[in-house]
Parts: sequence; structure tokens; C-alpha cells
Amino acid sequence: MFALKKLPPEAIPAAMDRAEQYRREEQPEEAESICHDVLRVDPDNQRALAILLLALADRAGQGTPSLGLQPREILPKFRDPYDRAYYGGIVAERRALAMLHSRGPDSDAYDDLREAMDDYEIAGELRPGDADASLRWNACARLIEAYHLEPHAPEPLAPQAE
Repeated sequence: MFALKKLPPEAIPAAMDRAEQYRREEQPEEAESICHDVLRVDPDNQRALAILLLALADRAGQGTPSLGLQPREILPKFRDPYDRAYYGGIVAERRALAMLHSRGPDSDAYDDLREAMDDYEIAGELRPGDADASLRWNACARLIEAYHLEPHAPEPLAPQAE
């Protein structure tokens, strides 16, 4: 096993800028690696947590494995309830999109999109006037309509023994 090199604390701002650049360039594995390095030095770095979560969600959409944490493991680490709700919505929405692009079960994609919409609804209530959560909610609603998604069919009731 390799002994990883430790990032000096003063290098964190530039490293985070680089991680954001890698995400914009659709290189989520590089962004993820940088975020892990930052979090080794500053475990509560909210910017690193957000970029890491988005990079993981990007990788899930590409079908590539993560280098460590899963997006749902990161959500509780956000201090701001808005961030927990908003990024929870992002995770569920990206999961649905990956499923739709792989032509997985449409009812599972529907469930994930509804979960995302619920999270965005909470985020919108926590930060009234902020349009991001409403825009994401609308995008999910449009996906449900465009793909004609429906929830799981209810399970038939089993006959009861007398």
C-alpha cells in the first residue's frame, strides 16, 4: 500500500479550485481524489464535501466506481440543513438519471425522482426565495412527464385465511 502525501493546509483553497475545474471538465475521479486529500487535512470542509458529493454523483451517472465514500454517507456531514436537503435531492436525481440512461426500471427512476422532489421541497422551505431548489424540482417533474414514469404498481393483496 502507498503512504499518501499530506496536503499542506495553506494549499487547500487552490486545491479546491482545481477540484471544481476537474468537475467542470467532466473528470470526477480527479475531483474526488483532491477532495479526499482536503478532507484528510480538514474533515469538516463544507466546500470539499459538496464537490466530493457532486463528483461521486457524476461518477455514478457514468457507471464508474468511487474511490471511497458513497454520496449518502456524505449528506450527514453537511452542517446546513438546506445543504443536506438540496444535495440529497441531487443524489436521488442523478441516481434516477443514471437509471433512465441505462434503461433500468422506470418505476425505480420515478421513485428516485419523487425522492429528489421531496428533498428539493424541503430545501425550498428552508431557504425561501432561493430558486435553485425550485428549478431542480421542476426538472424532475419534467423528466417524469417526458419519460411517462409511474410509481410501482401496488402489490395485490394476498387472500386472508379464515
